[in-house]
Amino acid sequence: MNGNLSGHRGPEQHPTRFADYFVICGLDKDSGLEPDKYFGDSLQSTPLDRAYKSKVLGHYPDSVPWNPFDEHAVCMLCLPSGLRFRTQKHSVEPSFHSFVLTKEDGRRTYGFSLVFFEECRNRKICAAMQTLQAMFITELSSGQNGTPPAPRKGQDPHNTRSLPRHFKLSAHSPGAAMAYYDSTKDKLLVTKSISLLCQQPYLHAARTFLMNLYKCVPRHPGPGLSLESYVYNLLYNVPVPLPGKSLKFFVPNDEPAKSPLELVILYPCPATELPLLDYPIRDMFMWLGPETVIQLFTCVLLENQVLVRSTDFHKLMVVAECITALLFPFSWQHVYVPILPASLHHFLDAPVPFIMGLHAQSEGSNLKIASEANLCYVDIDKQTSQFPEELPIFPRKMQFLAEIKTLLNKYKVPHSEKTDNMVINYLNSDIMTSSLTLPGSGFHVPRRKHSLHDVLDWDNKLDTNNTTTTVAQSDALQRIVDIVKKTGISLDDIDAVENMTKDEDKDEWLNNRDSMHVFDKATFLSDQPAQHLPFLSRFIETQMFASLVDTKVMSSWNELDSNIKVFDQRIAQIKKKGGDGMIRSTRYQVSNNIPETEKSLINKLTNVDFEASPPTEILPHRAAYFRSFPLLDTVALNKEPVQSSRKGQTQWKYKMKSLEANGKPPTPQETQSPRPQTKLSADMSPALIAQANWTFVEKLLKDCKSKTKRMLVEKMGSEAVALGHGTESLVDVEENTLVASLCDLLERVWSHGLQNKQGKSALWSHLSMYQELEECNDSAKSIDPNFLSPDLSNLALETDVSPTRGTADRNRSTGERKSIGPEHLRPLPDSLTFDIRNVQAMTEIKTHIGYARAWVRLALEKKLLSRHLKVLLFNTTLLRNQYKRSAFLRCEEEKEQFLYHLLTLNAVDYFCFTNNYPTTKLPYRVIIFPSRKASAATTSANGWIVISGTLCETNPVGIPKGNLEFVFHHKNLGVLSTLRIGHDNSGLSPKWMVEHVVVRNEVTGHTFKFPCGRWLGRGIDDGSTERLLVGALVPRSIDSDELVETCSTPPRCRSPSIPRNRPSLSADVLQHVLGEAVNAIVKFHYRRDPQDGSLTALLCGEGGLVPSLEQTFLYGFKNQRIFGRNFYVWDYFLRVKENFEMSLLEEMDEYSKRLNRDRRLHAENNQRFTIFRCYCHLIDQINTFSHTLGKDGKFQLFICLAAREQLLHPMLRPMSDARSTAEMYEETSFLRNPTLLNFLIHILEPLSEFHIVLEKSLTHGISSIC
Repeated sequence: MNGNLSGHRGPEQHPTRFADYFVICGLDKDSGLEPDKYFGDSLQSTPLDRAYKSKVLGHYPDSVPWNPFDEHAVCMLCLPSGLRFRTQKHSVEPSFHSFVLTKEDGRRTYGFSLVFFEECRNRKICAAMQTLQAMFITELSSGQNGTPPAPRKGQDPHNTRSLPRHFKLSAHSPGAAMAYYDSTKDKLLVTKSISLLCQQPYLHAARTFLMNLYKCVPRHPGPGLSLESYVYNLLYNVPVPLPGKSLKFFVPNDEPAKSPLELVILYPCPATELPLLDYPIRDMFMWLGPETVIQLFTCVLLENQVLVRSTDFHKLMVVAECITALLFPFSWQHVYVPILPASLHHFLDAPVPFIMGLHAQSEGSNLKIASEANLCYVDIDKQTSQFPEELPIFPRKMQFLAEIKTLLNKYKVPHSEKTDNMVINYLNSDIMTSSLTLPGSGFHVPRRKHSLHDVLDWDNKLDTNNTTTTVAQSDALQRIVDIVKKTGISLDDIDAVENMTKDEDKDEWLNNRDSMHVFDKATFLSDQPAQHLPFLSRFIETQMFASLVDTKVMSSWNELDSNIKVFDQRIAQIKKKGGDGMIRSTRYQVSNNIPETEKSLINKLTNVDFEASPPTEILPHRAAYFRSFPLLDTVALNKEPVQSSRKGQTQWKYKMKSLEANGKPPTPQETQSPRPQTKLSADMSPALIAQANWTFVEKLLKDCKSKTKRMLVEKMGSEAVALGHGTESLVDVEENTLVASLCDLLERVWSHGLQNKQGKSALWSHLSMYQELEECNDSAKSIDPNFLSPDLSNLALETDVSPTRGTADRNRSTGERKSIGPEHLRPLPDSLTFDIRNVQAMTEIKTHIGYARAWVRLALEKKLLSRHLKVLLFNTTLLRNQYKRSAFLRCEEEKEQFLYHLLTLNAVDYFCFTNNYPTTKLPYRVIIFPSRKASAATTSANGWIVISGTLCETNPVGIPKGNLEFVFHHKNLGVLSTLRIGHDNSGLSPKWMVEHVVVRNEVTGHTFKFPCGRWLGRGIDDGSTERLLVGALVPRSIDSDELVETCSTPPRCRSPSIPRNRPSLSADVLQHVLGEAVNAIVKFHYRRDPQDGSLTALLCGEGGLVPSLEQTFLYGFKNQRIFGRNFYVWDYFLRVKENFEMSLLEEMDEYSKRLNRDRRLHAENNQRFTIFRCYCHLIDQINTFSHTLGKDGKFQLFICLAAREQLLHPMLRPMSDARSTAEMYEETSFLRNPTLLNFLIHILEPLSEFHIVLEKSLTHGISSIC
């Protein structure tokens, strides 16, 4: 089938041409030699090593309406290293690379450039090069050139005023001899580029065309077509195939006399096949290795800044295109510059996610990348890489890696196995410093939610007939399967997005999309394995994920995106082959569709659908030969082809139309970047640079506003979790993700407009310099040991365990004091330097980025982040020295708004420092408030405390004699929950009345108050020498003086029991109180992991289960005093134990006699005997292991253990039948009133449905017994 493009589509319509332009770039002889200023200080290099400005010598045609020609950008990327000169002594093999031009509207144009050297015969240029050579040698020899040039690798610097030693032409220094140009002996060679600009990235075809066209330049007279004929045929007679079809066309052979070569290209059907990818994925795995590819893929999925480095521009483009193609069905939403020209190196400071390729120039470049906190760096040539700290592990990484290696080995693709040498950790090496010479110094529908299941399974009626395109694309499908299927995502049958948004107005949704949430992240995360949450929680926060969800929502009003169509069909295929159970299975599934893909590819390549016209001579007279690649005939290449006959035109139209029933003409959808991009132009005037910079400033401010708003909304939304809606463990994961995202944002802000980089973290460098300035200013001031950071304060704290009470105060007699206890609790310093020193003392942190993140988390937890940053930025002198005038931090209005947005985070409470550094050693200050009565204020016994938190528990910590305030150091305890205080009852006056105990974390400032109000000692109160106290966090709004005043008086509720003098409550009130306590525990187990300290507060705290049940058991006592002593509930429990033991002995004989007569009675008695045995055994265990506890403490322990053993509600009816119950309780009591007893049993019964896990501090080492 023959035909041409113009027969079915005019040039004014959207293009379907294979190529839009053919371009020639090189040396403009009229302009002469003009150094390219963007390639460093070229005067320090020899003239042959310098870069010079190149120009577009010709482009054909002059213009096309759908793709205006950008001369600056094209020239910059066709010769990205600038114009280079060499001599015949150098290796001058041609090199090929591709590039991409991104328009301001997001459309992409792909370029393919062949760079080669040809002899420069222009006498003016040769003379100019000789003159530059002489000037360089003269200046170097006379010492006028300031700094001598950096010697090439392996050369020693010289210190002579004669001809430089490295210019001596001898066999011992061939490298130096090549840097010298002698016009009388040497041929001067200069680079030239021939390029194609295309709408679709057909890499192989473009490379073959350019390479063979270069070889077809006639060097001597002979047969063959002119160069113009081949170029004209490609520009005008070769279309892009229709979707799903293949096309054969012709390109030059490697010799002019030979007939043209045949090439076949195909275009995938957007509705059923993966997008076009002609870049070799196998090469990426060969260059990087599977381990590095997966790490790089993880960084791209999480939208980190990605910088790829190589000496080969082709490798940069291959890696960038392949890694972004594997994102399918997602697409990269941010800056994408696979080849970064030297004139655009300032884009490396962009505080936004990007993928950039950097040429590793042989002479090096003094690049300054402001921030590395979020940077992924891969050096292709050295096979080294550096990834961000805290990078989560890709789901099922090891299985995925093993499958990839199996495929590579099957197809005999060589790859590196030594992954340890490829992935370099921050702790061991600094690749960036050595290789880059960096200086060392949404929408919400009520009651209708959907999760990723909807995104993956939108339509159950999709056509499952599908064919794929190329073997290379099957690798992309494999990554899809791994993202979807192998991370454990299940595809439940729930409503699709269309069903949620079909009644919504499109304009309304577009106007409010920022505040709308159509994706239920909590539901999605709750279905995933816990080990995958760190990655998935960050991934669903990315822009590419949000864009995919938005695209699906928009499909309710527009045509469904082709990528989503294919993705839907892939999911449908998997479900058809393996069923829903295969999708829901957490077992890793291996891809098995490669043979099918190969079969489809071979079929399309062998059965060609269309054939383009072969090239014919278009010039009446062509030149016999050329010494260099010539400029082409502009007139001939700007003529549109004319149809030979109306019949041919009609025939081509008919055949094209006959295919449109199965597919539409190709659109550039795959080649578009979904978001508008900053235009990359060589003409970077100050105005353009300022405009680009201002765009970054606005983007940073917008990101700050959105992130702080999101953090507030998510944190406030966790209040719903506290009410039982949602899963709080997932909320914790999301919160940690958002805080980490805030840390990254601050790094981006502090790296914008930085003058001189001082370390990996721009924020920490600024903080460190501020600290140094402050310490210099305060060097004359004395240092208070009380304010030293943990490591620095160890010695001081050990020598003075009570810094707030002087020696004279301690020697003062108790009779002279109005109250015994701390009279003043010194508040913690809230200075910026205090928090910096505390972070510096954390020995487990090894990097500047780690220090910066720890400081941000600490300041956020203390609600001082905005205040600290305001103080830091108030030092304008330091700010001006560190940052350019255009930096974000020096834009006053934006800076004020930035600090205001951070200030709003003070409205919520964070424990992001406490929960994320479990191994750090922290100082804790303990203040004990005894009774005001002199006789109860001191003890002769040896006291101790044990503190428990959400992370760990201390061993017993001794209380210093005569001191009510002391400091101890311990590994991070987390959020404190309980405190046990006791003594050994030794000495003459061991009895001690404690009102409160206060514990303060000396780093975070969190203060916990533990009410007690009970005696410690034998023969008083209930005889306990140990108390378990349940703590509560003191609000930051309460100052130290108010706290001291409150703690100096008896607590409102004693621990663990209620005050004896409290008026008895009515039965109705007791039922309400008990119901509230049980409901709180039920909601706790429905909303979070039971491994949590807050359960202790629900059991033993004020209003908890234990005090509620104690009040219930005290209701209806006949007597509370027996023989002058207090009667406790525990005494009743001991009497019931005696009754149960007697009943066991009596009923065992009766039971054995009637066993054979009544099987039903056998089952009932068996259950009854089990309750008796468990009850008695539990009482015995408590009496054995808790000899330091009093009767109230033992009752508290019994209730907690009974709840764990699911014994609470089964034991009540047997207790009500016990003889002791009738003797000790009135008939109105809960145990004797049938109605109240039934209520008590039914209200406690739900607790048996949960696996209650108790803290170690509650169990006293008693293991489960029933």
